[in-house]
Amino acid sequence: MASEPYGVLYSAGPTQSPSAAKSLDELLTPEIKFVRVQWIDFINTPRVRVLPVAYFRKLYENPHTRVGVGLAKVALGIVGLSLAKGFGAVGEWLYVPDLSSWRVCTYAPGHAVVMGWFQEKKPAPETGFDMPLCPRTLLHRLVREARDKAGVSFLIGMEHEFMLLSQTSPEPVYVNDADWTCAAKIRTGSVETVVLEEIANCLLDAGIELQHYHAEAAPGQYEVVTGPLPPLEAADAIVFTRETIYNIANKHGLKATFSPRLHADSCGNGAHVHISVHGGKAKTRKEDENRAPRMSPTERSFLQGVLEHLPAVVAFTLPNAASYARMLDGIWSGGTTSCWGTDNKEAPVRVCGPAGHLHFELKSSDATATPHLAFAGIVAAGLRGILDGALLTTGDCHKPAHVMSEAERKAVGLEKPLKLPKTIAEARKALDSDAGVKGLLGAEFVESYINVNKLMESWMAGKDEEDAVRKLIKYF
Repeated sequence: MASEPYGVLYSAGPTQSPSAAKSLDELLTPEIKFVRVQWIDFINTPRVRVLPVAYFRKLYENPHTRVGVGLAKVALGIVGLSLAKGFGAVGEWLYVPDLSSWRVCTYAPGHAVVMGWFQEKKPAPETGFDMPLCPRTLLHRLVREARDKAGVSFLIGMEHEFMLLSQTSPEPVYVNDADWTCAAKIRTGSVETVVLEEIANCLLDAGIELQHYHAEAAPGQYEVVTGPLPPLEAADAIVFTRETIYNIANKHGLKATFSPRLHADSCGNGAHVHISVHGGKAKTRKEDENRAPRMSPTERSFLQGVLEHLPAVVAFTLPNAASYARMLDGIWSGGTTSCWGTDNKEAPVRVCGPAGHLHFELKSSDATATPHLAFAGIVAAGLRGILDGALLTTGDCHKPAHVMSEAERKAVGLEKPLKLPKTIAEARKALDSDAGVKGLLGAEFVESYINVNKLMESWMAGKDEEDAVRKLIKYF
């Protein structure tokens, strides 16, 4: 008997940012004194230029000039004070504000924030002003290709796990120590409760759907869950959400950290991606229907693409050496085998929701990832599967793969399971050798990303575990 639908059901349709239809005069209300022109780079660093409103308005005065601010061609390749291979001191990009991404900075009174597009100053014969390394342009292009080539669209939501610290040196001190979803972590009057409520109000006032927040299992750990949006809007909203959490914690004398895993004897912080697939041209397909009868053919092909290319995708979703402290079996972080399971928290892809309204939770993801690049990797892998009409080769794992018997693995097609990388170096190698994903993302982008990621790995290395933890807390 089919299960009844439950929960809030989302559908993909024509969407528009609340700011998309507004004029510049409507956006620049009297309360706004400064505009943060913001971008997010390959190492997940939010970077900003703060422009007074009067100067920002001047950018739009001359109808015969392109709007934008000049940024040195190091903007996506700088790590600390070092430059990755392929980036140098010569040349500038034009960073063009995307007014549809405009949000009032509810965490910083008097400020608004806008994302943008990295563009070339001079058009190229084939690509025009588009710049292939721009994270937002890359994601936007993949979403457009999915729509045009496969009739598919996506919605993405996010779980944001983080810890609140009252002290970071000489060692981290957490604001409390209680268990998962315990009311003891949200006592009235405590600074952490004040911080959480202010974060919630800031997100709601900014127009971001807050589904809930709650205490997580590690000391001082919490989770904020934001609702689904189309991929580009979702990635922008995630940057805003993280900035809200960082800023409100700082306002109250606390440090928020999204670090993947600070200690081996405690839970880490994930950034689980919830993605749903809508539309598609395939109507029926019997060959793999028995593997996942609740899924549409398009969903099965998407899932197969993600599973097949997951070793490459984690180079984006788990981009830090510290990320692989969560790449373990038995800690509810997705495990080490590329597989899927209905409501299985030990599978890297957990299938959630009722038939007809399914979505996929990718658990092999954390907040050291640049959201736009993480989503681009996931979309590229899934789209590869859809375009190839890939058949789903594995079935529903009703228990963790690492505790399955040989017979149980055989029953779900895991006789020769695909294992996930154990280090970021292995993930980079998988990405570089994955022609399917690389072809969709672009070879130039993949090469540049790998160069930056290598530099990031060496820059984040600590003298010992304590030094590595301090760096993680400082940076993430």
